[in-house]
Amino acid sequence: MSDPVLELKAIAKTYNKGQPNAVEVLRGVDLTLEQGEMVALVAPSGAGKSTLLHVAGLLDTPDSGEVVLNGLAMSRRSDRRRTAARRQEIGFVYQFHHLLPEFTALENVMLPQLANAVHRSAAMDRARELLQHVGLSEREDHRPAEMSGGEQQRVAFCRALANSPRLLLADEPTGNLDTETAEQVFDVMTGLVRETGLSALVATHNMQLAAKMDRIVHLGAGYLTEG
Repeated sequence: MSDPVLELKAIAKTYNKGQPNAVEVLRGVDLTLEQGEMVALVAPSGAGKSTLLHVAGLLDTPDSGEVVLNGLAMSRRSDRRRTAARRQEIGFVYQFHHLLPEFTALENVMLPQLANAVHRSAAMDRARELLQHVGLSEREDHRPAEMSGGEQQRVAFCRALANSPRLLLADEPTGNLDTETAEQVFDVMTGLVRETGLSALVATHNMQLAAKMDRIVHLGAGYLTEG
């Protein structure tokens, strides 16, 4: 049996530690994400879901506990190895697409690959394949300002998957879209995740979308609970 894609073990994180205004955000969070599993992370605003995703994505370091990615404990890895893991094994999607405005949809999807030393022609082929998959072949030469919000977010999904990661972390990926567009974009995301076999941890306030995933975990008072 293969290792889980992601394991969070007793993750604790406090901001302003040792100060009167210290905020204990995570108090021993445990989570296992298996290969091909989609998990919804539900939490009220300010509960620490973004912090949890940043820790899981190696963008932030916990005060204690361990992040295990594909069977490897990340606290024992060098900064260089952690950076490589972020670039090669993890894809990120946020509420706001963060596409580079001066580049086309095709170029935005190519950029992570070029940063990962993929040859330009191969990066272009991969970007075109992904954009075709989400129905945006005819928009590949358009810049973000020339696309709708839903189209921009679909490009952001393609960019997150450009380097073929095993783990997708999404922070309110449909939170900036109207209900109908949110459902369309979510279905596109789900289709990509299912067909590529990657694992996804998706923070959302939308319980209808959360119910479509394999399971739901709730973050509150610094702890994670199932159901």
